[in-house]
Amino acid sequence: MGRMGENPRYNVISMRVSDEERIQLEKLVKTTHKSVSDIMREAMEYFSTHYEQNDLGRKAA
Repeated sequence: MGRMGENPRYNVISMRVSDEERIQLEKLVKTTHKSVSDIMREAMEYFSTHYEQNDLGRKAA
C-alpha cells in the first residue's frame, strides 16, 4: 500500500459479488492484512499462471 509513486495504477475495474462472496473477501482482507485490490491482483496472477500451464498441457497433447 502507498506505492503509487513507484507503480501508478489508473484503471479502475468494478465487479458485482454475492453476499457470500463479499463475506469471503472480507475474511481474506482481515486474515491476510491485504487490500481487496491486492487480493484480486494475486487471484488474477494465480489464475493466469494456472491457465497458461493448463493451456500448454493441452497444446502438447
